[in-house]
Order: sequence, then C-alpha cells, then structure tokens
Amino acid sequence: MRTQNCKLVLAAALALGVVVARLPAQQASNSPALEAASSPAADGSPLHETSSSGRGIGSPYVQLDSWIYPALQRLAALGYITSEFADMRPWPRIACALMVQEAGRALDDHSAASSTEAQRLYAALREEFQPELGELGRGRAEPAIRLESVYSILTGISGQPLNDSYHFGQTIINDYGRPYQEGFNSYNGFSAYAVDGPFTIYSQGEFQHSPSAPAYPLSVRQVIAGDDDNPLQPATPFAGKDQFRLLAAYAAVNLAGWNFSFGKQSLWWAPNYGGALLFSNNAEPIYMARASQVAPFELPWLFRLLGPTELDFFFGKLSGNQYPPRPLIHGEKISFKPTRNLELSFSRTAEFGGVGRPMTLGAIFHSYFSFESSVGYPASQNPGERNGGFDLSYRIPGIRNWMTVYGDLMSRDDPNPLDSPRRASWNPGLYLAWIPYVPRLDFRFEAVNTDPPSSPAHNGQFDYWEGFYHDLDTNKNNLIGDWIGREGTGFQAWSTYWFSPQNTIHFGYRHAKVDGAFIPGGETLNDGSVALNWRVHENVQFSAFVQYEKWLAPLLAAKPQTNWTSSVEISFWPKLWKP
Repeated sequence: MRTQNCKLVLAAALALGVVVARLPAQQASNSPALEAASSPAADGSPLHETSSSGRGIGSPYVQLDSWIYPALQRLAALGYITSEFADMRPWPRIACALMVQEAGRALDDHSAASSTEAQRLYAALREEFQPELGELGRGRAEPAIRLESVYSILTGISGQPLNDSYHFGQTIINDYGRPYQEGFNSYNGFSAYAVDGPFTIYSQGEFQHSPSAPAYPLSVRQVIAGDDDNPLQPATPFAGKDQFRLLAAYAAVNLAGWNFSFGKQSLWWAPNYGGALLFSNNAEPIYMARASQVAPFELPWLFRLLGPTELDFFFGKLSGNQYPPRPLIHGEKISFKPTRNLELSFSRTAEFGGVGRPMTLGAIFHSYFSFESSVGYPASQNPGERNGGFDLSYRIPGIRNWMTVYGDLMSRDDPNPLDSPRRASWNPGLYLAWIPYVPRLDFRFEAVNTDPPSSPAHNGQFDYWEGFYHDLDTNKNNLIGDWIGREGTGFQAWSTYWFSPQNTIHFGYRHAKVDGAFIPGGETLNDGSVALNWRVHENVQFSAFVQYEKWLAPLLAAKPQTNWTSSVEISFWPKLWKP
C-alpha cells in the first residue's frame, strides 16, 4: 500500500509538472479578460498592477451548491461577464472577484442601459466578495481565518425512494453522495478555511444520519449480477448511517496564476445546470491533486485566435469500488473563447489501475497518450477506460442578452465525441436569463441521453461500464457522471423567480426512462419540486425543498410507487476574522 501511494504521488507530480512546463512562461498580458481585470474597480479605486490576474492570492473554492454560481452565470447570460468558463467548476473566490470587477466595469460603461436585474446581482456579489476585492487592490492576501458556515439539514422521505444511481436512478441527485433512505435523514456540518498569502487550507465536514433499508430480493440481485457481469451478491440490507464525513479537505497554493490543490475535492465539468456527463457532484468528492487557473490566458502564435483559454487537470483515486478495488482516475480539460459569446471545450478522462492492473510508469504513460483499444495491452501497461468529452456554450446573435444554448457530449473509447457523434452521449440545454414582461423570472431546459442511437442494446454495458471496470465512474457506489445513469434518456426544466440575488423560489421538473434491454421491463421516473431560499438575516439563510416523485420499475415493484421528499436547512455564515 505504501508503494502504491508513493507511485500515486509521483504520477500526480509528474503529470502536473509536465503540463505546467509546456505552458508559456508568462501569461499574455493583452488577453481581454486580463485587461479587464487590470482596469480600475467599479468604485474608481485603482488596482495594483500585479493583481490583474489574481496571481499569488490564496483563496478557497466556492462550493458547487452556492448561490454565487447562478448569480454570476445570470450576469454572464445578461452580457456583463465574458471571462467566465462555466464548464470548469468550482471557481476560487479570487476568480469570482475578478468576474465581479468585470461586471462592475460593464455596468459603468453602459450605465444608462444597464438592467435593474444586473445591478442587483452585481451589488450582492460585490458585497459577498468585498474581502477578495480588497486583496486584488493590495495585490496580496492578508492572513485570515474564517468559520465559513455552520448548517443543519433535515430531510424526510415518505414512500420508497430510488437510491442506486448505477442501476435504478436516484430520488435526490447532485448532492455530494449524501446517504438517504425512507424516513428521517439529517446532515449537520460546518466549513472553514485559513488563508495566508498564496496558501489556503479548507475543510467541510458533517455528521450524517440515514435509516437502514431492506436488501434487494433475489430476482433483482440476479439481474444486477447479469448486467454488471459480477458474481451474485448476498442479501445484505442497506445499513443505516451515523457517521462523520468530510465533504472537502484540501490544501492549495496559488503560484503564477495556477491554483494547485491537494485533498478531497469536487468537480463539475460541463456548462449544464442539471448534470455533467464526465464529472459532477453526484457522488462523494474524491481525493485528488488538481491544477486549475485563476484567470484565462492566451496561447502564443496563431493559437491566439482561439481567444482566452483555461486549463484544468486532476489525478485522483476512487473509493468503494469492488470490480476492481482502488482504481485511479485522471482528467484533462481545455476551454477556449474564440469570441466573447462562444465557448468551446475538449476534455478526456481515464480510469486505470486497480487490483489486477498495477500502476506502472508504462500504464500511466499510455493512459495519457494512447488512443488505441486497451484490449491488446498487458496488465502492467494497460491504459484503462478512456472517455472523451466536448462541450460548448453560445449566446444567440440578436438575442445575446436573453438566450444561451449549450451542450455536453461524451464518447466511450473515442478521443472526442465529434469523431463519432452517433456513438456519443449528449446533454444539450437552453437558458433564458429573463422572461418577457417578467424580468425577475428565468427558465432553463436540458435533455440527456446515454443510450446512443447507433449502438445496439448493450444491457447497460456501454457508457459507465467496461469489461474490466464493472463499476466504472463511481465513487462510494454513486456515479460521478450524470444522474441519468446507464442507457437512460430524460429531460429537466427549471424556472427561478429572483426576489433578490439571495432570495429565490425555484420550480423544477424531471423525467427519465431506462431502456428495457438494461432493466427488464424498463423504468420511468417523474418528479416535480419547489425550493425556497431566503436570507432572513445578513448572515442567516433559510431553505426549504419539497419534491413529489412517481416511478415505475416492474423489476422493483409491480405497481407505480410514489414518494414525498421534504427538506429544511438553516445556514449561518460568521464574519471573517483576521488574526
């Protein structure tokens, strides 16, 4: 085990070192995003020249479920931010502060035509990032310790929920893999961080409780064994949970505009709101080494035409897998903005190693650079299962400040989905930043498909499954990819009414179907939800969530089943403390 860990650290350091060494020694200073960041702040105060890209200023990542992302993305959809890369999250707080500066300058430049909604969003975000805006002005981060949040979430589920993302789907999605079952569930936790110069230490932990549930009957376990090509499992009940679990625990350093972080972290690699095919927060965060950029840069020579560019890399390990145990995973992503309204991104992940396939330098090398099938490689050189990804986001001409279209694609065993689009899974979406005559209301729609039209029925053995990795792309038994799972199709729709940037009411609908070739009899799911988020005090927020779900899966129950999920959350954000 010690040798395996040493190899993991060596591989991560090698991969990150090679990438950084190949980049230009100095980020281009004439990038539009960097020029915007080096301009005076919206209040007229000049910024220190060295703070133009947030270099050397330590800051933690913003949690993926924060109100900050919808607010910044709505400002971008309204046309006041062009430097954001929505397909690479989470963002460091200092990067968010740079976007807030950009929005402030855009509002000043178009003060007469600026929308009231944009002004309200900007005011709330400027207040949230006041410490980071001050650091940009000084060009450094002062030593600070912050108990970021203390929260309590109480969730009750009446009726049988779905809680098996690898086979039957989930009643609760994109929730960091938190355990839940029918009955009373609770999550009580905190988040805190310390910053000093370029260094950051962050931790989020919580006490989790969920009830137990009976084991699957023999008929279900037999189907699962056949679909996964695994031995028949015993009738083991799902144990109740009473545990303390870290959702995030990492150390980070900002060097030359790169944020290097090491520890337990989450990722979201798609411009979509409801799911990400390659990596999302649907599962518990994984232990990884990550290198991401604080601000965009421009490539040299003719590649300058690609516009502002961002890169993201990680190397980590998956937990809870059985077939085989202890696999490794890495991913690389590059995004471009050839115009202020168009974003394009290419990505690749590889799951390799694990018991039966030793982690050697040859296996690591082939997992990064081989484009051939893994079938012909010996165990010690095997590159594992590799997935390609492509996503885009585009603000429609003529209605740029109203409509944005976007999409996320994934291909199995192909370098990129564009090489064989009919074999690819896809997840397109549409976002309306406001509704005519109701400017505080927005609307979003997304569809998803992991049952490619050109591929015959594979009994679930295509996306998110591989001949050696029978629980591919899972961590602690939950998919790290899209909630739709294997051989599924579905769609989601949401509409949010913004009383203010932090006070919203959110309506959602979700539909999903699973192919009968994978789950005998197929499966259909429909649910509708309402969520209220309300800042009752400067540092206190109340959230409530109600969802009604109806599902039909003849393998699990002969008749349609329904459940109600109700959740209440109280969150408290103490003030920043500087020693």
